Amino acid sequence: MNQPAYAHTSAEHSMQDCIEACNQCHQACLQTAMNHCLKAGGKHVETEHFRLMLNCAEICQTSANFQLSSSSFHPLVCEVCAKICEACAESCKKIGGMDECVEACLNCAESCRKMATTQH
Repeated sequence: MNQPAYAHTSAEHSMQDCIEACNQCHQACLQTAMNHCLKAGGKHVETEHFRLMLNCAEICQTSANFQLSSSSFHPLVCEVCAKICEACAESCKKIGGMDECVEACLNCAESCRKMATTQH
């Protein structure tokens, strides 16, 4: 069955939005971890939190790469990305002072959840 042209365009638009959200989250998590958290110290550099921020940055970059390469596995990677982004947002919110990171993580999680359920 052929999909109407507008459906394909909509799917491509959704994927592009998700790639952008992943890239923004990657940047926000990495910059926050390496600049804000290292300077702030204390809870900001506790192993579990700091590792989660770096893991979040990495999975976001991986998710964007899988989508850019049209990998058939991108829905699986997006599902994992959404879970890690949600955990990172929760950790950053709990510690405080990382609103930009929290927002980027929540946006990416929402976008990746949509992509995880979209078949291309």
